[in-house]
Amino acid sequence: MSVLDYEKRFSQLNPNRARGHTSPHKIAMLLAVMELIESEVITDNCIHFDLPLTQAFTRQFSKLATDSDKDNPHLPFFHLQSEGFWKIRTLPGKAEAWAKLSTASTANVIRNHVECAYLDDELFELMGNYAVRELLKNALSLNLTITDEHRRRVLGGDSADKRGSGPWDWLECETCVTDYFYMLNQDLLNQPYSKTEHRKLLAAKLNNRSNGSIEFKHQNISAILVEMGFPYIPGYKPRFNYQSQLREVVLAHIAANQDSVDTLASATSYIEQPAYVTNWTNVLDTELPERIPAIARPPRKYLARMRNYPQLEAANRSLGASGEEFVIAFERHMLTQIGREDLAKEIEWSSKDRGDGLGYDVRSFRVDSRNEQVAEHFIEVKTTNNGKYQPFFVTPNELDFSRDAFEQYSLYRVYELNKRGRIFRLPGAIDQHVSLEAELYKASFNDY
Repeated sequence: MSVLDYEKRFSQLNPNRARGHTSPHKIAMLLAVMELIESEVITDNCIHFDLPLTQAFTRQFSKLATDSDKDNPHLPFFHLQSEGFWKIRTLPGKAEAWAKLSTASTANVIRNHVECAYLDDELFELMGNYAVRELLKNALSLNLTITDEHRRRVLGGDSADKRGSGPWDWLECETCVTDYFYMLNQDLLNQPYSKTEHRKLLAAKLNNRSNGSIEFKHQNISAILVEMGFPYIPGYKPRFNYQSQLREVVLAHIAANQDSVDTLASATSYIEQPAYVTNWTNVLDTELPERIPAIARPPRKYLARMRNYPQLEAANRSLGASGEEFVIAFERHMLTQIGREDLAKEIEWSSKDRGDGLGYDVRSFRVDSRNEQVAEHFIEVKTTNNGKYQPFFVTPNELDFSRDAFEQYSLYRVYELNKRGRIFRLPGAIDQHVSLEAELYKASFNDY
């Protein structure tokens, strides 16, 4: 759901209108939540009925209330459920009793039944953006009086004489992100699409942005997805100097389309007989991925459900086996090209023939062109159907072996396997080339 969909829902709340008076309670509660998100008191999608919330409610309520209105935050905390985007997580054993309630007569009813309230994932992400909060605040206070011009101004749009320059506003970013994910879906399913045609169509929807500006924005989106470990469009090389608002738009899109984004998991690991004929002379990519600058992120918990795509790929044995077969065929081709068919025949698929714990997958050979001296070459294979910047997992055993046998070791990264199949090589110790982050810990009862 887009920001304007929520703007409309906020402007059409169903408050209590008893005695011809519109109750401000729901409006005050949502304003209080946005206040606490802005001040980073609320950092994840779990809104507790606690002192910070009730105090924030009182501050917002006092600006809106008349003499006949009572400061009862438990009422909107309960009745916002009717709006669809406000959900309740009950305490253990309290779901049935909560379902029977028609209202919360006191604050203790909330405390005795509820762990916390939570918003739609996408709404929570949207509320993290200042411009969106301002739009939603106006939707609450002005109800149905917001004009298209006002929406554009609040969301950061440029005036007509400045269009095509300056920072992208939220609506432009949202349009570009939606288009990117459509192309990404086509790309992962190996369906044809034209990036040029998409840019032309986008230009008509944006503020006269140039083709170069649109392409750069697509590359920014790739960078955000790479940082998150998501698949990205390999044809849009990641560029990491993006505006923070764009990341928020991407997160909101993922949250709003969680089910469809989840289908990307199966697409990234899908293996079928390649439709292409491999030209082995063009398989090796000598241009290694650029090192990505580290970017500090606020300690905010984002989506409730996040697919770990590199982990899914690592657990996919058929994908891994296909990549190892691809590397073996490549190594045989390379050795045959230098007249060493004898060595090509002796290449060993070590992980298959001897087991997974060796620290490498393939044993091949290197031949010194100066003296024809032969040395074993131990190769660890990491495979993805996505682009070369997609993160991958390394085990402690693989890392240790790469350090111990660094003169004879390489990690081969196979990427875009289901489209054309490319390889880049990282020779020597793995940690010379990549940054390693701990993902799992071994739990034992040893007394260290």
